[in-house]
Amino acid sequence: MDLTFGPVPSRRLGRSLGINNIPAKHCSYSCLYCQVGTTHGQEIAPRPFHAPAEIRRQVAHRLAAIGRQGERVDYLTFVPDGEPTLDANLGAAIDGLRDLGPRIAVISNASLIWRPEVRAALACADWVSLKVDSVGEAAWRAINRPHRDLRLAAILDGIRSFVQAFSGTLVSETMLVAGVNDGEADMDALGRYLAAAGIRRAYLAIPHRPPAVAGVRGPDEAGLTRAYHTLSRHGPEVELLTGYEGDAFTLAGALANELLAITAVHPLRQSALDALLAKAGADMAVVDRLLENGRLKRVRHGGETYYARRLPGADGV
Repeated sequence: MDLTFGPVPSRRLGRSLGINNIPAKHCSYSCLYCQVGTTHGQEIAPRPFHAPAEIRRQVAHRLAAIGRQGERVDYLTFVPDGEPTLDANLGAAIDGLRDLGPRIAVISNASLIWRPEVRAALACADWVSLKVDSVGEAAWRAINRPHRDLRLAAILDGIRSFVQAFSGTLVSETMLVAGVNDGEADMDALGRYLAAAGIRRAYLAIPHRPPAVAGVRGPDEAGLTRAYHTLSRHGPEVELLTGYEGDAFTLAGALANELLAITAVHPLRQSALDALLAKAGADMAVVDRLLENGRLKRVRHGGETYYARRLPGADGV
């Protein structure tokens, strides 16, 4: 199994080599907007998945291939099909990559941060993003659709504890869903929480790839502007993640395998797919075969065509 993909263009991390350390779709949430799809069988108990030695082997192999192409990697990023902190060996996997050069990032939904061992694993990284879609119970349940045993108060307390101990770069990310968590009261409460917790940089995003639930969308321009200014009043440096990140994807192996590895986590817009095919000197025939055998699917969203991998145990995006 390919545990790495990219590097892909990231609006936060530059050239990010993705590490898919969790098989589809092991997660504690089943977010309305998830680009990977619906979670079937949520879980909250960390356990081993892939051996840290195998993760290191695959990352080192891909870095060498990328280096031969003269391309750079800014971050090694744990951004899998599910929640990365469900991996009981996450800390060991991060430590095993330390001598390879690039800084190490983890993008987490923060749902398990109330566990001390999860905070310890995340503390091994250089850069951590924690999802905080809402600090209100009703909106949190509506958007993230959490495992029945999760408690929002414990998660928010865990984030506070992590902020106090973490020495790396920490950011929060909030996905705005129109009519659910984008109101002025929602943003005011979020801003007060982030300021009190000590989070200095906050990202606001909107669903710009096909979501797990059809019809989910972000606020309009006026709503987005209101959310930005309301959150900014409380002190965090706020940045909008609303633009397209670009088509500068990298191939480091067989085209079909690369397409499947990328689209398992990161659905490709038609323009990005076209750029990859051109880089490989290929045409749509390889994509058509993947579509015909059910390994890829074509989805329309926001006036654009996307290609996403069909994952076992997960609905389409």
